[in-house]
Amino acid sequence: MDPLQAYETWKALMVSGDTLAWWQEFYVKFYQAFLLEDRWMQYLDGVGTTLLATALALLMGVILGVVVAVVRAAHDQQRPGKRKNPVLGLFNAIFKVYVAVIRGTPMMLQLLIWAFVVFKSRQYTMVGIFGLGINSGAYVSEIIRGGLMAVDGGQMEAGRSLGLNYLDTMRFIVIPQAFKAILPAMGNEFIILLKDTSLLSVISGQELLYFAQAIGTRNYEQMFPLVGAACIYLVLVLIFTCLLGKLERRLRRSDRR
Repeated sequence: MDPLQAYETWKALMVSGDTLAWWQEFYVKFYQAFLLEDRWMQYLDGVGTTLLATALALLMGVILGVVVAVVRAAHDQQRPGKRKNPVLGLFNAIFKVYVAVIRGTPMMLQLLIWAFVVFKSRQYTMVGIFGLGINSGAYVSEIIRGGLMAVDGGQMEAGRSLGLNYLDTMRFIVIPQAFKAILPAMGNEFIILLKDTSLLSVISGQELLYFAQAIGTRNYEQMFPLVGAACIYLVLVLIFTCLLGKLERRLRRSDRR
């Protein structure tokens, strides 16, 4: 029997109240969730948006996190007894408030505020990516700052004694050493951000969960689309976890050489 014909026949029997075998009901629900009208392509569109949102939000978070971490680390590493830099003090206070507010409020609430209070735009996906980036920046800044503070202070002094200014010392000496220490935490932040893209559906951002819910609403059957979306998220997380593990092992081998 043709797959479409089988679906239509068994669905008509379900609607009429006839009893079907469990595998026939499974086939009908699976077909209308993934195969009917090429709905699997909507899941692929959602995956593409999810990966793009994760990459852009993480890029924004890393850039923002590096700026915040460097400023806060520079403020904390000022020599005691000397006059504090007032500009560093001002930016340090601003960034401390930023980190406290972002880490102290739910991400869903932040996305709602960005979408319906601040921007009031129908470009919900882009607004959501911006909100994810702002949120990620606060967590990334603490990860990077912890890595920078973990590097021995003598490294900074050695760089300055060689004639390098503060930024060059950070770029060529401190940050490369801190990168290896923060890589596992950054990988974990990437995985969390990948899953948190599902929150974009709350503001009608068109990512994977958005399409799964839309298909479930049309079918009046949410289980198969939602379980399918969960399986896709799981596969993506396992793939990226494996890739991050390989990168960490390669860095460890380079340290031993």
